[in-house]
Amino acid sequence: MTESTPLAAQRRELILDTVRREGAVRVAVLVEQLKVSDMTIRRDLDVLAKAGAVEKVHGGAVSTSGTTGDEPGFETKFALEATAKAAVAGAAAELVKPGSVVAIAGGTTTYAVAHRLRDIAGLTVVTNSLPVAELLRRPGREEGAAGPTLLVTGGAPTKSASLVGPLADQAIRSLQVDLLIVGAHGVSERAGATSPNLAEAETNRALMSAATRVAVVADHSKWGVVGLSRFAGLSDIDYFVSDDGLGAQARAILEEKVGRLILADTRVP
Repeated sequence: MTESTPLAAQRRELILDTVRREGAVRVAVLVEQLKVSDMTIRRDLDVLAKAGAVEKVHGGAVSTSGTTGDEPGFETKFALEATAKAAVAGAAAELVKPGSVVAIAGGTTTYAVAHRLRDIAGLTVVTNSLPVAELLRRPGREEGAAGPTLLVTGGAPTKSASLVGPLADQAIRSLQVDLLIVGAHGVSERAGATSPNLAEAETNRALMSAATRVAVVADHSKWGVVGLSRFAGLSDIDYFVSDDGLGAQARAILEEKVGRLILADTRVP
């Protein structure tokens, strides 16, 4: 018979909160944290799984809304959280100095950042994003502005229009850049910054190895989402740029783990 006491409901809420926050959790960890038996935790996970709140895996559970190997196309993602992305882009652009070399990884949030960089003097941009490359080929808004010097990696395009694979990785590893601006499919305390695409995660790791500083740009909706492949732990991130919709618990974790947490105000145009 399924346990349905208030204590059980409270325990399951704690389990669900942990899964949402970290993306996944192991039975052994829950046993230790909640001071109950292995069988009790497994029954709790059965209840949560039947409700569609988590997905059971060997030894634990993962978030049904978080863990994913699927990746929507660029146009689909571009329409999501548009206000938050614009705010994040504005805050991230302030990290870019005139005359510097900046790498911009693929993604819709990084594309929004690129919009803000077209008029920065003397900028050199390395990118594996086809939309970013096309954007930066156009003149800047200021009269006579030529736009940044542009270097585009080779590679095979993903669904999100990023160039990835051995050709991209080889080209990137020969470079040195001052700042990398990289997005993430998801971010969690346990998994760090992740991608649903194995090749894209490897190319992101190559970009990180070429960069003096790393800025991850991710709106609040990315927290608690876990993609298939990790490309950065939280401690690897110099700047984490998000928006004021990020929850208090996520803020506390990020403030402790990353070099600097920057939260953009979505109320500012």
